[in-house]
Order: sequence, then C-alpha cells, then structure tokens
Amino acid sequence: MMTQAKKVAFLLANDFEDSEMKNPYDEMVKNGHEAVIISLNGNEELKGKKGTISYTSHMGIEEANADDYAAVIIPGGKSPSHLMDNAAVQAFVQKADQAGTTIAAICHGPQILEAAGLLKGRTLTAYPGLSSDIEAAGGNFVDKEVVVDRNLVTSRTPEDEPAFIRETIDKLGVNAW
Repeated sequence: MMTQAKKVAFLLANDFEDSEMKNPYDEMVKNGHEAVIISLNGNEELKGKKGTISYTSHMGIEEANADDYAAVIIPGGKSPSHLMDNAAVQAFVQKADQAGTTIAAICHGPQILEAAGLLKGRTLTAYPGLSSDIEAAGGNFVDKEVVVDRNLVTSRTPEDEPAFIRETIDKLGVNAW
C-alpha cells in the first residue's frame, strides 16, 4: 500500500552527530518523504562534528512553519546547543507539539524540547548525561534505546538509531515501498 509522502523537518546546526543526521535523513528519503533541513539561516553549510558529512540548510527557522510538517527530527551532537536558545526554534517545536506532530529527538536533541518547556510530565530518554536536566525540567528520564510518549520519540546514542528510525517511520505511518 502506497501512502502519501510527507514533509519531515530536520532541525540542524553545525557540529551535529554525523550518523544521527545521515541515517534518519537517508531513511526518510528512501521512504519517499520530503526531508527539509531547517537551520538558523537558509542555504547554510552545516558540518557534522566527525567531519564525515555536511548538509546545506533548505531554509532558516524564521521562514519555517511547523504546520507544514508531519514530523520534526532533531539529531544530537552539539547541534541542539546551537539551536535551543533561539526563540523561533522554540516556537516551532512548541507549535509542532501542540498540533500533535511527531517530534523525534536523539542524543542531545531533547535539549531543544527542554528549552521550549515541553518536558513537564513527559517520559523520554536522551544522552544519559542529560538525565538530571530532563528531570529538573519536569520530565521522567528512562534509560532505554527508544521511548515513545504520545508524539515524542526519543533515543540515547548512535547505537539506538535503528530503533529510533523504526519508531519515527512507524509514527509517520508510511513505508513507500
């Protein structure tokens, strides 16, 4: 059964964890989705922290509308720390969360959700070093490869990517093949 391709936003800045961007991105494209890279500025070259890959952002966060996307994926590494204090980034994920849009965050990705005030009463996982920050923000941290809480999908590290990608694709409800 072929279902309609959906637009998937990737929130990205420099120093992202290479595989946490590449593998979900490639899987979204392989599944027929339109992957849109959103950063602080459009047409900006963004490099992975390991230097194995780089991407050019399709648009800046100021021009992005959360209503246009079926999912928001937030790769880890240092990228989230470059994005989390930006008011437009916070507003984007808040609007996506209010709409029930799937938000998938891996490793340090939940830092953006924390900065946007979205963790209160939610159960999630992340890079283990963030557990006290998550709990301080009212979230419930669990140490598992993938945690799904309503529209949130979270994982800890690159080793968790297969489960992270599977749950995210599951949430989108589509396999194009």
